[in-house]
Amino acid sequence: MDEKKFIHIPLLPLRGLIVFPGMVIHLDVGRKKSIQSLEKAMMNDKHIFLAAQKESAIDDPTTEQIFNIGTVAKINQMLKLPNGTMRVLVEGVHRAEILRYINEEEQFFVEVEPLEDKEENSNKEIALMRALIEQFEYYSQMSKKISKETLASVTDIEVPGRLTDMIASNIPLKQSDKQALLETINVEERLQLLLSIISNEKEVLELERKIGKRVKKSMEETQKEYYLREQMKAIQKELGDKDGRNGEIAEIRKMIEEKQLPDNIHKLVEKELARYERVPQTSAESSVIRNYIDWVLSLPWTEETEDNLDLHHAEKILNEDHYGLEKVKERVLEYLAVQQLTNSLKGPILCLVGPPGVGKTSLARSIARAIDRKFVRISLGGVRDEAEIRGHRRTYVGALPGRIIQGMKKASTINPVFLLDEIDKMSNDFRGDPSSAMLEVLDPEQNNTFSDHYLEETYDLSKVMFVATANNLATIPQPLLDRMEIISIPGYTEVEKTHIAKQHLITKQLKENGLKKGQLQIRDEGLIKLIRRYTREAGVRGLERQIASICRKAARMIVGEKKNKVIVTEKQLETLLGKPRFRYGLMEEEDQVGTATGLAYTASGGDILSIEVSLAVGKGKLTLTGKLGDVMKESAQAAFSYIRSRVNELRIEEDFHEKYDVHIHVPEGATPKDGPSAGITMATALVSALTGRPVKREVGMTGEITLRGRVLPIGGLKEKSLSAHRSGITTIIIPKDNEKDLDDIPESVRNELRFIPVTHLDEVLQHALSEEYYESN
Repeated sequence: MDEKKFIHIPLLPLRGLIVFPGMVIHLDVGRKKSIQSLEKAMMNDKHIFLAAQKESAIDDPTTEQIFNIGTVAKINQMLKLPNGTMRVLVEGVHRAEILRYINEEEQFFVEVEPLEDKEENSNKEIALMRALIEQFEYYSQMSKKISKETLASVTDIEVPGRLTDMIASNIPLKQSDKQALLETINVEERLQLLLSIISNEKEVLELERKIGKRVKKSMEETQKEYYLREQMKAIQKELGDKDGRNGEIAEIRKMIEEKQLPDNIHKLVEKELARYERVPQTSAESSVIRNYIDWVLSLPWTEETEDNLDLHHAEKILNEDHYGLEKVKERVLEYLAVQQLTNSLKGPILCLVGPPGVGKTSLARSIARAIDRKFVRISLGGVRDEAEIRGHRRTYVGALPGRIIQGMKKASTINPVFLLDEIDKMSNDFRGDPSSAMLEVLDPEQNNTFSDHYLEETYDLSKVMFVATANNLATIPQPLLDRMEIISIPGYTEVEKTHIAKQHLITKQLKENGLKKGQLQIRDEGLIKLIRRYTREAGVRGLERQIASICRKAARMIVGEKKNKVIVTEKQLETLLGKPRFRYGLMEEEDQVGTATGLAYTASGGDILSIEVSLAVGKGKLTLTGKLGDVMKESAQAAFSYIRSRVNELRIEEDFHEKYDVHIHVPEGATPKDGPSAGITMATALVSALTGRPVKREVGMTGEITLRGRVLPIGGLKEKSLSAHRSGITTIIIPKDNEKDLDDIPESVRNELRFIPVTHLDEVLQHALSEEYYESN
């Protein structure tokens, strides 16, 4: 390789600028490295290598951030400005490629190889040159930015490579296009590339011209419309109609202009307003159109509140309003954290499931307060018409939008916290299925184009944070359930209820009943007795009612008996509220034969279930009472069949099923009961009755049984454990597969209960039955 081809030369990186050979341009240089490169060039032969940066925003580029191919230029003039920068006049000489960097510390100094144009002087090149000059002439006529002198000098060039460089340096192109032209050494390819680029630029200029004509025409039409309206106003003024309908229309038009509407909605409202102008005021259609315009203008289309994404603030608000409920609070804080990172998160759809009174609705209100969003609530209980969700078409008399759009109007922003209360209470009839209409509302992939029959235009619900509440998941259709994130709120422990009463309920009821803080005091022992003996619930709604009753009686004593202060102790509770309604702890007072305690899960939370078995001389008839469901009856029959197959191991008479009638009863017969989790409880009660071995009174149990005696997992362990704890039970027998659910149980409850995981009924009997024997029936 010829050593003379390589040149050692200073490098000047250019930001957002590319210099072609033959191009003369002024450059202002201010960076320290660049100034040193200039000084180095002036000390040598006044030649410098100009190469563009890949990212113009970078102030101190590395070698990887500078293009390898650039232009060797000659410095014709250099002037130092008062602000410390250097202004130089450079002229591009030829292309060159960087082979290596010799120095990049104080200034860039590189070794480059000159690149010569590869010209063939073929007929094809001549044809391309003519086409390029023709396109450039047409472009210059359209752009009005290229002088006649420049055009004349371009048309005089006969060297194809020089022609491309001259044209490229005189038209505004993207940096990537200019660099591509600079790097194309083959002249024929460069001609074709530049011809393609100019053709695209020409199309862009034609589009700009069309758009300009359209805008001008639109402005002329607007001026014409304004002129005609002013004439109409003058005529009406002469006729004595000063305001009338035109004043109303002008007011609506002003509202349209002031409200930031999407383009399609703006056109729609303008169209409806034009119809409203044409329709006689006495026509029935006039009021329909006016109502529609009012609805569209009252809805939020672009109005949005700014989220408060401060996690500490949100956590403080949630803890202020609610005690416990750690999972829900954690989920809200996760949502805020992700939104901080992405700034484009679609609104999550949470479904808070739990018994009445646990604070589902108030929790949704707290979420809105924590993130500074508007809050809106609609109740779906009893909704059985699809039009309640999607709205009625405008052809119906008295048509209105659906509840979703009505809720958005109340919210007045496009990103509220929207509470769908009692979503499990929706029904359906001949008018449609509202739960199917809710599928579109609650699907993050679809709700950005929610369709309401009344609006007849799609509405964006993607920024809404939907929160649903339900008491029972079984009544929610599976497709709707699949679109929501289920968060269970099972109920409160006694400790949690005490804390909630002290921090929230008593303070609230004192205020509502006009009492000051010092006028009523409920002692701790009185509060605990109130929780244990006067309420039995998963939530705190009943507890709040009892506290409200105490406040009313205290108010009467303060007003009527002139007392300064009322102190409620454990003894005074009966005086104020009467005899206790419930017995605290429903477990048996002593071990019983034929009676076992099961744990149940209901819509109102957990409860304990006493199952009784009695034997009577007969012919083996099995009787089940207590308003049991089919599943529960089948569990009893499975337990009965298993015991018959294991009479020898259980030391039961082999022919018991021929000598005795067996009666299984579950008390509280007016309450429907169903589910498989009472299987091992029924089996234990049966074995106890047949063997005469009593069941330990402190033991509660839950689990499904198979014909082989295996114990299968169940649901609702947390709720069942809370009910057992309330009832004084200390030992709970659970399926082995449910050990993973123990972490969900509050630590205060878990520490006071003994959990025994089992896999087979033999283990259940070993832990549940006492070693003592009584005479069997």
